[in-house]
Amino acid sequence: MVLVPGALALLPEYASQVDPVAELRAAALAAVRWLGPEAAVLGDTQGERVAAALMGAAGVRRGGTAAYLVVGNGSAKRSEKAPGHLDERSFGFDAALGDALVAGDLSGVDWSLADELWASVDGLRRASPLVSGSAAVDYADDPYGVQYWVMRWGS
Repeated sequence: MVLVPGALALLPEYASQVDPVAELRAAALAAVRWLGPEAAVLGDTQGERVAAALMGAAGVRRGGTAAYLVVGNGSAKRSEKAPGHLDERSFGFDAALGDALVAGDLSGVDWSLADELWASVDGLRRASPLVSGSAAVDYADDPYGVQYWVMRWGS
């Protein structure tokens, strides 16, 4: 299983001569390739679009249930210029969510607070029973005031 963010900047139609999320894109593509030839997708509508673009670029087909591409991200309120403006609660929430993801146990996540902080967690909620074991973190940063992770679970 892999987690990537549903960042619109990862879509080809938002590409420019200078990639503003080059490190994130590289980590996401490598993680999607790691899934193997096909994967099921868990995410909201925007996440589905991003998943389709990443899977197409990585040569991964949609289907099966052996591998999952989960699309979601932490809060979108980590700075004054973030989409949801600054909310100090976002830092504690994202730290707790990141720890839960790494530990492979989402049972203690405050999904109501996630909604308040504009975290994109639909895919994470649905993946909750599938997440187990510790995750390898390939990317963790908050460009543009939104917490993004790229993580992999499994061997």
